Amino acid sequence: MQRIQSEKSILDEPDSPLEVRNDSKVNYHMALGYSIPEELKQGSVVGHLARDLGLVVSELYRRKLRITSEAGKQYFSVDLGKGELVVIDRIDREDLCGQRPSCVFPLELVIDNPLQLHRVEIEIQDTNDNSPSFLTKEKVLQIAELVNPGARFPLESAHDPDVGSNSVRSYLISKNDHFKLTVKTHKDGRKIPELVLEKPLDREKLSVHNLIITAVDGGDPVRSGTSEITVIVLDNNDNAPQFEKQVYEANISENARPGIEIVHVKATDADEGQNGEIEYYFAEQTTDLILSLFDIEPSSGAIVVKGSLDHETNHFHRFDITAKDKGNPKMDGHCGVEIKIVDINDNIPEIIVTSLTTPVPEDSAIGTVIALISAKDPDSGDNGKITLSVSSKSPFKLSPSGSNHYSLVTKGPLDREINGQYSVKISATDSGKPPLSSEKVILVELLDVNDNPPVFSQRSYVVYVKENHAPGKIVSSVSATDPDSGDNAKISYSILDSKVQDVSVSSYVYINSDNGSIYSMHSFDYEKLKVFQIQVQAKDQGSPSLSSNATVRVFILDQNDNAPAVIYPSSAALGSLSHQRMPRSAKAGHLVTKLTAVDADSGHNAWISYKLTEATDASLFTVNLYTGEVRTKRAVSEQDDSSQRLLIEIKDDGEPVQSATVTVSILLEDGLHEPILDLRQKVSEPSKKTGRITLYLILSLASVSVLSLVTFLILAVKCMRSSRSSDSCCMTRSDCDNYKNPNRNLQIQLNTDGPIKYVEVLGGDMLSQSQSFRSCMSPMSEYSDFTLIKPSSTTDFKEVISVLDASLPDSTWTFESQQVSKTNSFIQNRLDAATLRVEISSPLIGRWKRMMCTNRIQNCTKQSSPCPHAASAP
Repeated sequence: MQRIQSEKSILDEPDSPLEVRNDSKVNYHMALGYSIPEELKQGSVVGHLARDLGLVVSELYRRKLRITSEAGKQYFSVDLGKGELVVIDRIDREDLCGQRPSCVFPLELVIDNPLQLHRVEIEIQDTNDNSPSFLTKEKVLQIAELVNPGARFPLESAHDPDVGSNSVRSYLISKNDHFKLTVKTHKDGRKIPELVLEKPLDREKLSVHNLIITAVDGGDPVRSGTSEITVIVLDNNDNAPQFEKQVYEANISENARPGIEIVHVKATDADEGQNGEIEYYFAEQTTDLILSLFDIEPSSGAIVVKGSLDHETNHFHRFDITAKDKGNPKMDGHCGVEIKIVDINDNIPEIIVTSLTTPVPEDSAIGTVIALISAKDPDSGDNGKITLSVSSKSPFKLSPSGSNHYSLVTKGPLDREINGQYSVKISATDSGKPPLSSEKVILVELLDVNDNPPVFSQRSYVVYVKENHAPGKIVSSVSATDPDSGDNAKISYSILDSKVQDVSVSSYVYINSDNGSIYSMHSFDYEKLKVFQIQVQAKDQGSPSLSSNATVRVFILDQNDNAPAVIYPSSAALGSLSHQRMPRSAKAGHLVTKLTAVDADSGHNAWISYKLTEATDASLFTVNLYTGEVRTKRAVSEQDDSSQRLLIEIKDDGEPVQSATVTVSILLEDGLHEPILDLRQKVSEPSKKTGRITLYLILSLASVSVLSLVTFLILAVKCMRSSRSSDSCCMTRSDCDNYKNPNRNLQIQLNTDGPIKYVEVLGGDMLSQSQSFRSCMSPMSEYSDFTLIKPSSTTDFKEVISVLDASLPDSTWTFESQQVSKTNSFIQNRLDAATLRVEISSPLIGRWKRMMCTNRIQNCTKQSSPCPHAASAP
């Protein structure tokens, strides 16, 4: 075997191999070639591929070296253990290449990891394995005896499938006295034997001459073939027809329909009569292929199309025509006809996928080689020039890597979650007129990588759990999804460690790692824990794993599990019995005592009401339902018992109702002064013994009064500014008294035993649309109070809560709502107004209230603003 290394680069030789590296760049190499004789035995070694290509034999299995060929049959394979190219089937050069002088068998070697493509050309050398043969084994020639010496008679050429020196080299004629043999070489290289008459024929001496022609090739050893020629000597007709041309040439399109005339041959005969009448025939040695494609009119010599022509199968046809007269004996003349088949664009381009890598990781870099593609078109010229294209919407493009060779590479990022599989449509179009095209679809699957973290259905969850519920019950459930696939989409849930009241959150709840269900570890107590927050993490099982977090806020809902507790009087709190003293001179409305109770619950569960259930004399005392004040309903008479006993029930508004009872023992005594005196009387009748104390009290009251006056002036200025854009600048007492309505939406209460007795913030009417700041003093109220009504936003309300929460203990105020489970949304979305009521135990405030309300009414009158019920205000 002989190795041949081409001296031309791929730029000069379009069929040269190419190499594709993992960096998506293709390097060009010189073609590798071998030369072998045909008919090698199976298993014969053509060449050592691994050594010649610089490959490591031990890596051939891993790199999956394989052979691809455009031929329909495989003749070669690679011994991966030795790296040798061997023959696996009989190779007949004549079957592969016919009469072509050069027979090259192309192979493409594809190697993976990294991807490489090499072209190997194997030249099949001819051996002298075929003998020359004549199509006609016996030929009869009729020659008139009057033919002059030197006349030539063309004979049939011998056919030898071998080429080069192994084809027909010479002809020999058997020994005779009248004929010799000459060989005429045609311009296409064919050798045509001719029988030449050397001596005149004499039919009377010898009417039949038997000759043997032998065709000899130039092989080693020499092969030959023979044919018998019988020459019959005829009498009379001594002029043979003569053609106008020795060779007729014509072009015909390959799509010519049967019956179309191609060329018209014409011959003349100098004889007269039947000896000069000529008929045209195909020569005796004409092949069956010519007879199936063409026909000739015997009388006219017109050659017409008979069968289907195909430029790709055979673009050139040559045959001989014989013209015979009707003389006796018949004389004939000969000419050649050459017909070229003109190509038309009748073949669709073919797309060949040489190598395909799939599936492809979705994070493949731009320029990654996906497939190696080639195209072919058996047409010629522009009809065979092919252009390949791919859809512009596809994330792939074609990169030329040689003549009609392309690399399919990525041109943009891939995302399996958007499209897990691409049907890449490749179109091939030739340059013919009209152009023909074909399409091929390549399925490219994407391999998932973990590029998407789990996504929770919500960024944050709000959960409401009743206190005292059984441990182990499900609290809530979170869910997350991951658009990845396989392990990259398998999600496990966990709770991130954090502290709740200095205790790990894992002591409160745990989560099912598979489905995200959150369970409680123990029962909750609203009075100890009202709300806590946990962080849930969802993590996939990819490598590396990705995760995301969600916040779960757990609100503990209060249940009525605490009874009201009495905090004043303190003696009642200890033994549920309070001893009080009051004078018999007490009038109706006399304040005997005031009960104060608190409830550790919240909302309706902490709304406390007071009720007198039993009394020694029910007509003498009354208990305020909301404040717990015990007052006389009438003046005490001499007939009333000196010892009065009251049983007061304190209950909340929860379900079920929780209650407590307090027994108040009241002793009626004569001459006992009232504990609550009019401050104005004490000021107008000072005692000398308490003058200093009174002075201190006056100074304190004066300081408080000045401070209060400044506060009220600021409020009045704000009210005047706000009233310019409001519909009403004042309100009546009936509007201010709405704080007693228990159906308020929001309430804040402050209860102390100091100078400030009561602070209450009540939610405004849900339907109120007022946006003005309005204030009203209640001069007719029996309480020392003032009321401010202001449209409130969530921010303002939170500021009030923050101030109260920062300045007061938790046990001194409660926050209530009609809809406990929707407290947050209620505050943020539905709170339209808030009423603030402050009660101050100072008669001096009453005068300030009257003055401020009178000024407000006057201002309203000056501004001509509507002021309902203004006339009723003193």
